Amino acid sequence: MLKVADIETFYGPSQALFGVNLEVNAGEMVALMGRNGMGKTTTIRSIFGLTPPRRGAIEFDSQSLIRLPSYRIAKTGLGLVPEGRRCFPNLTVHENLMVTARAGEWTLSKVEALFPRLEERRSQMAKTLSGGEQQMLAIGRALMTNPRLLVLDEATEGLAPVIRQEIWQAIRLLKQQGQATLLVDKSLSEILPIADRCTILEKGCTVWNGKPAALDNTIRDRYLGV
Repeated sequence: MLKVADIETFYGPSQALFGVNLEVNAGEMVALMGRNGMGKTTTIRSIFGLTPPRRGAIEFDSQSLIRLPSYRIAKTGLGLVPEGRRCFPNLTVHENLMVTARAGEWTLSKVEALFPRLEERRSQMAKTLSGGEQQMLAIGRALMTNPRLLVLDEATEGLAPVIRQEIWQAIRLLKQQGQATLLVDKSLSEILPIADRCTILEKGCTVWNGKPAALDNTIRDRYLGV
């Protein structure tokens, strides 16, 4: 579905990505991994046209995404849950979900079944929700676009343990349902049992691709250790 080949991305004169390669196939859950500051979020921003790469190729179902505006990229079937949640603070939970809704398998009732807290807080303003509830809302909002590929950037970062487990349970359910997903997170204990493949970034480059079972302690210590 998604193919990223040798992209190089800059912030002004400063280069952030020096050759990132990754792929996500239909029904796969692919983990994008690496220490802080290694280019994971910049890679996602590049895919969505928020920080367009200067070189390289990005294709979704063989259609080039390079130089497309972000709204056009979203319309191809990519759904983003950005780092930091970014819900619409002055809209209700219901309004946040419905503002992005497109026809498909994911409906309001199905999202509320996945996250019952959203149904309980349907009429609340998003800014009054806890951080964990806002994260659930951000995931639900992305699902309401009925994406063919869901991209989750640090979906559980900074959340209380009980909320983290609720969100990981939802992610495992998405995996069972065959939702193609590109997942960025630091929790190896949660990622590795559900990921089909892993891509590791180091200093803006792809340095390792493979199945979780091949991710031995040497690789972990070299690229993922503190």
